[in-house]
Amino acid sequence: MNIRASRLLIVCAPLLFTACATIGPPLPPSLDLPKSPTDLKAVRKGDRVTLTWTIPTTTTDRQTIRSLGPTQICRGPAELKNCGAPIGKTPSQLKSVKSAVQGTYVDTLPSEFLNDNPAAFAFYAVEVRNSEGRVAGLSNQVRVPLTHTLGPPQDFQAGVTSQGVVLSWRAQPPPENSNAAVRYVVRILRRPIDGQQQTVVGELPASGDQSVTDSTFEWEKTYRYHAETVTLVAESEKSPIQVEGDDTPEVTVFADDVFPPAVPAGLQAVFSGPGQKPFIDLVWAPVTDVDLAGYNIYRHEEGAAPAKINAELLKSPSYRDSDGSSGRKYFYSVSSVDLRGNESARSEETSESVP
Repeated sequence: MNIRASRLLIVCAPLLFTACATIGPPLPPSLDLPKSPTDLKAVRKGDRVTLTWTIPTTTTDRQTIRSLGPTQICRGPAELKNCGAPIGKTPSQLKSVKSAVQGTYVDTLPSEFLNDNPAAFAFYAVEVRNSEGRVAGLSNQVRVPLTHTLGPPQDFQAGVTSQGVVLSWRAQPPPENSNAAVRYVVRILRRPIDGQQQTVVGELPASGDQSVTDSTFEWEKTYRYHAETVTLVAESEKSPIQVEGDDTPEVTVFADDVFPPAVPAGLQAVFSGPGQKPFIDLVWAPVTDVDLAGYNIYRHEEGAAPAKINAELLKSPSYRDSDGSSGRKYFYSVSSVDLRGNESARSEETSESVP
């Protein structure tokens, strides 16, 4: 080998070594198709259906979405093969979607869609499109029953009594010759004035004038009540599908306990004294009110006004009066007091003499 050839090999060697790195095949360009939602949900209330889903943040090829177009809302009388003519759409999203957000759409069912067939449903899906209008496919599908709902109860009112909050209304009667698989009930709900958590306090079959008493609240708090008519659609042996109707206006109630507990009954007085300091024992039937705090004892002599003789509330239905004087006749009565200081009327009097 001559010197010129050796130099040529030495010069070329670095070039040969730099060409040894492995380079994979070029990746195809992303189609930028948003992944189809899989968590579409539907809630019907009256003739309105509220759809919610999570707006995708990645494409079908696991790339971050650069931009989104509108989302099309699809509805049909049977399971959807494709969207067909969409019934609506949501506006285009921001150019860059970095975190999952909730999409929502409210559809109003046409009146001609509604019927009394428990097997009739509307099917929904959504198509999330990219900025060029292309889509990967339909989301998961959901369905809602198309049975009629009744209007809200009329004349919904609330009043506070010693037994609780009494709620009354007039329910719209079910349609004549309605399907036996469809039932209608009136549901009463309560929420605290400063919260949204709702509690069902009663449920009755829809039928004319009705009322229910709520005794599960806390006194001295403010609540809001409303009623709705719920349609229950039986589906074979499964639990019935529930479709809520429109709500009544809310009524606000301050549960102010100004109601005294029950008047004690069965008061008896018995003198005891021979061989010891005389005293009169009093006993009566206990009052069973859950908010009972105790009892007061009142005593007087003939022609005098009754006066309370206990310094503190009595916790049990008995009392021993040791302050009597010989040759006197005493008249006794007892009252009950609740935790908020409401005192009942006094019981019927009983009397006893000290010899």
